[in-house]
Amino acid sequence: MPLRIALVLGSTRPGRRGDQIAAWALEAARAHGGADYELVDIADHRLGNLDEPGNPNLQQYQHDHTRAWGELVDSFDGFVFLVPEYNHSFPGALKNALDYVYREWNDKAAGIISYGGWAAGVRAAEALRLVLAELQVATVRTQPTISTLPSFHTGTFLPQDGLDTAVHGMLDQVTAWSGALRGVRETRTRRATAA
Repeated sequence: MPLRIALVLGSTRPGRRGDQIAAWALEAARAHGGADYELVDIADHRLGNLDEPGNPNLQQYQHDHTRAWGELVDSFDGFVFLVPEYNHSFPGALKNALDYVYREWNDKAAGIISYGGWAAGVRAAEALRLVLAELQVATVRTQPTISTLPSFHTGTFLPQDGLDTAVHGMLDQVTAWSGALRGVRETRTRRATAA
């Protein structure tokens, strides 16, 4: 069964530029191969502010939107987060989406493509890495960055030189780690079933 990797668009802001970056990244990922890639736009899932009363580690969800989100997250072997920088961090909507579920994220790999002004979103990516570590998501080292100032100087996304190479390097790592961690999850499931 091929690996399934989600490209998670982490901004829900009206007028966002991330949708152009996500469309380009999805095309680049599909050209790279090594997995089945799917765009997951958190704006499409209308999660609202976290409204589950229980601990997500227990997976005792009370709302249909949480169950649907959990099933979607669980169906992937790895992730690529497309994350803008807002005030030296990543968007609250993405943090909220991450917080809804817990076990569904565990023992998976992730890459990050950050974007923003001259800092190209690197502070958002570093903040995101801390949260992903707590969710037991292994982040890869290669991190493509996009400065929106030159990349959108015409109003339409224009990838800068070297971005393709960086994205392909990141995807090499994400697919390798996702495959290895699939084995970890399978072992964990076998042990839980045998117990």
